[in-house]
Parts: sequence; structure tokens; C-alpha cells
Amino acid sequence: MKKMVLLASAAGLLSLAACNSSPQEQAADNIEANSEAVADNLEDAADATGNEAAEANLENAADAVRATGQNQAEDMRTNDPDTNLSNGI
Repeated sequence: MKKMVLLASAAGLLSLAACNSSPQEQAADNIEANSEAVADNLEDAADATGNEAAEANLENAADAVRATGQNQAEDMRTNDPDTNLSNGI
């Protein structure tokens, strides 16, 4: 049920975000939504495990996925893809 609500809300946000956004902003929004969904799945898996060490590892992985997604989205928003030297172009 959580996943259905998450997917429905993500689809709604993406449709609203697409109204007046550049393709670069839309891509950044997609990156954030995808990383958030992956992180939520990792947290759900952490809650389902009975092992504290495994739970901590999954929670740390979820935090890392969120941070990476936010960093990539911010990079997408602030750098012109034609001049972004960090992507090798």
C-alpha cells in the first residue's frame, strides 16, 4: 500500500512539475523521485529485517542513495550539460 501511494504521488508530482519546467529541470526532478523511491524501498527492507546490523546497513544505504540523488539533481539543475566538465563532455 505504501508503494502504491508513493508511486501515485510521484506520478502526480512529475505531472505537475512537467507543466512549466525545462527538460533539464524535469530530468532533475526524475532523478530525485527515483532516488527517493529506491531509498524508501531500502528503508522498508530495513524495517522487515530482524537483524540490527543489517537494518543499520540498509538505513545507511538509503541515506547514501538519497544524498547521491540530491547531488545529481542539483548538478543537473546548476550545470549546462554542454559545458559540464564533470561528465566528460
